[in-house]
Parts: sequence; C-alpha cells; structure tokens
Amino acid sequence: MLNPKFIPLAVTCVLFFVLFGIGSAQFEGFGSSRVFFNLLSDNAFLIIAAVGMTFVILSGGIDLSVGAVIALTGVVCSVLISKYNMHPLVVFPIVLVGGTAFGAIMGAIIHYYKMQPFIVTLAGMFFARGLASVISEESIPIEHDFYNQVAEFGFMLPGDAWVGTSTLIAVAVLIAAIIVAHYTRFGGRVYAVGGDMNSAALMGIPLASTTIRIYAISAFLATLSGIVYSFYTFSGFSLAAVGVELDAIAAVVIGGTLLTGGYGYMFGTLIGVLIMGVVQTYISFDGTLSSWWTKIVIGLLLFCFIALQQLLVRNRK
Repeated sequence: MLNPKFIPLAVTCVLFFVLFGIGSAQFEGFGSSRVFFNLLSDNAFLIIAAVGMTFVILSGGIDLSVGAVIALTGVVCSVLISKYNMHPLVVFPIVLVGGTAFGAIMGAIIHYYKMQPFIVTLAGMFFARGLASVISEESIPIEHDFYNQVAEFGFMLPGDAWVGTSTLIAVAVLIAAIIVAHYTRFGGRVYAVGGDMNSAALMGIPLASTTIRIYAISAFLATLSGIVYSFYTFSGFSLAAVGVELDAIAAVVIGGTLLTGGYGYMFGTLIGVLIMGVVQTYISFDGTLSSWWTKIVIGLLLFCFIALQQLLVRNRK
C-alpha cells in the first residue's frame, strides 16, 4: 500500500493529469507540448517564489513578504539600470545580496525574539512594499540590450514548444532545491524543525542558523523571482506581484506540503503551480468564463487539500 505521507503528492499528481486530460479532450491543441511548456514559462517566477515558500512551510513557518520583495526587486533593478545606467549583470548580484540579507534579518528576529513568522514577515511585507513605493510610485521601463537578449534566448522543442530563459532558471532552481531539501544535512534540519522544534533542539540541531538560513533562502528566491518577473514586464512597479505570496502558499499546500511543517516535497510544489496554471489556461481556452473562476477553483482545492491533510494527521496520531 502507498505510504500515507505520499498520499497528498500522489493526489496532486493525479489531479494535474485529470485536469490536463479534461482540457485536452475538450479543446483542440490544449494537450500539446507548446501549451505544457507555456505553463512552465508563464509561471516560472511563481515556481521560484513557491520553492522558497516550501522551505519556509516545511519548517512550520510562513513568509508573507514574497510579493513585496518581488515588487521591490523590480523597482530597484529598473532604477539602477534605467536611471543610473548600470549593467544588469552588476545590478542582479546587488539586489540578490540585499534580498538575502533582508530575509536573514527576518529569520533572526523570528528566532531570537521568539516572534510569530506571520507577524514578522507581515511587517517585512509592509516595509518592502512601502520602500518600493517611496523609490517610485510609477512604473519604470527597463530599456537595455541585455533584456532583449534574455527575451530572445532559448530553443524550440517538437510541437512548436519554446523553452526560454525564465523556464531554464525555474527548472535549475527546482533541481537545486530538490537536492538541498532531500539530500543535504540542511534539508534534514528543515524537516526536523518543522516536525518538532523541541525535539530538533534536543537532537543538537542549531535552530538559530537553520531558521535564519530558511528565511534567507526564501528572500533570495523571492528576489530572483523578481528578476525573472522583470524579464516578463521589462519594467519595475511598486504595485506589481500583489497577492503572489498567497499564490505561492496555495501552490505549496496544493502540492502536498503540510501547513504545520515536517512533510512535503519540492516536486509537489511544481505540480501545485502547474495545476493553477492549467485552471487559468482552461479558462483562457473556454473564453466565456470570468478569470475570477481561477480564484474560486483554487479556493476549493485549498479547502480539499487542507481537509485531506487534517485527515492524514489524525490517522497518523
């Protein structure tokens, strides 16, 4: 029989294939490789942000600052590139280091002051969004040859499927996250902290460094997501990515990661994002449904997966 801890992941995978199969049966071209890789391309920035969120939720925490960090990253990049004529390859390391430090500070506050991650990251969300608005309330276009080269870089696959830079970055991040989460000592510590923090402390796991690194990774990936997001928009805007942190949380939960921490898989997060993308694509192909149906369906799926998680937790006890 299937191990109970794999049930949410298995349900997620089956649900994706069912939804993709329904769309393929109903609409011509829906089941093509082009549509599938478009799901990856269109949601590459969300995949990256959701991977960072997975580390946080696996540890039993939450990060509400993700969307604001994405917006702040875009604004800072656009200002440094467009107004100060800095090359993107110089700007990107600067914002990545700054974003990582921001996450590390939140992690340190959470651990040393024994504060709830919800409150600390909520404050971080307001801070990052406010700072982005102070820098510029208007959208700042990015006009640089490097961005044009990034947009043009990629290769074609059979079925007229395009694999671009954003997709490649998202896949690389996912592979690296799978290795870190499932095959390194740090990954084991993340699961242990999420399973039972007191037991983890008794096992000798350094809670301070682990917590700080978890939130630093989340902020680093949110910043990288902001860079990838700027490849789509060719601009920076302080009100961009509003609600992306909620989309990331939804993708992680639908992907089978337990909200209380300790159980979950990075691959499941990818499938969770793809399920959300399939719902959006179905609505686009249909043409008669409101885009708000995406939120309705995602809400129903969240209710179902949370109920499934509670059922599995009770059975485990």
